Amino acid sequence: MTRAVLLAALAFLSSPVHAGVAEDRAGLLSLQADDLRLQTLGWRLATANAAFCEAKPSIGLLLQDMGNYAQPERMRTAAGIEGDIAVEAAVAGAPAALAGLSPNDEILEIDGRSMTELPAVRANDWRRLASLHDAIDAALARDGAVHIAWRTSGGARREARIAGTPACPTRFELLDGGGRAVADGKRVVFGRRFEGFGLAEDEMAAAVAHEFAHNLMAHRKLLNVAGRKARNVRLTEREADRLMPWLLANAGYDPAAAARFFRKWGPGNDGWIFRAPTHDGWDERAEFVEGELPKIAALSAAGAPADWRTHFIREVLP
Repeated sequence: MTRAVLLAALAFLSSPVHAGVAEDRAGLLSLQADDLRLQTLGWRLATANAAFCEAKPSIGLLLQDMGNYAQPERMRTAAGIEGDIAVEAAVAGAPAALAGLSPNDEILEIDGRSMTELPAVRANDWRRLASLHDAIDAALARDGAVHIAWRTSGGARREARIAGTPACPTRFELLDGGGRAVADGKRVVFGRRFEGFGLAEDEMAAAVAHEFAHNLMAHRKLLNVAGRKARNVRLTEREADRLMPWLLANAGYDPAAAARFFRKWGPGNDGWIFRAPTHDGWDERAEFVEGELPKIAALSAAGAPADWRTHFIREVLP
């Protein structure tokens, strides 16, 4: 599972009753709009905090693979492309978008490799798409830039050597299955039905920041060593909560939005993780966030960024 094996879209395209190309196109554009929202939040957090992590070059580009769908030809028609690989989202202001890449532009080559050389893929198989993102990351790590050739929606061929921007390394992915949010050390994955998507931008950014914090703090690795007892998980969750306002502040969001997120989203979800032994209650989580705000405010008053690498006090796992 890497990103856009969009289960509802697959079921829709597999159904015997299908309304046509216009509906396909509308569904695809809706998915891309949701994807772009998540990518934009993630990009803003990842680039704004690059000074405090082991940053790597990134271009703000998310691809899509028509071969992942149950009916690839229908999706090619909806996207208006001939092959399988196209742009899913290009974050405004990021290098990929500045180079001219737009949603549904068809990707022709990545780092000298033609997309016609790719192995065949079955529906729901995410590995080919993952390998393409890996290829982009490898080129950026090696050269600081990646060469991409593409065909625009108007049929014109374009190519560019796209230099990366420093960003904290994490892939932000949207899935149509469920409403959960998870981080696995390398990725942040949100279900498309996550209720926080209905909140204000800074509050949704807070939710993304929480999952992002797990990756920045290497919580999965720490738990693999310390053990996944409820107390240990609770401490990593608390640490991710407390880091949220630091990440938000550097990205230009109100750091207090992290507390507002818990106070708005928490009561309606109290029966899920918020009273589980692995998590503090939503009201406690908001208070832990608020405990970080004076430290961030003091740094801001001194004209300094929210340098969490230096000033953030970590939880101590046994």
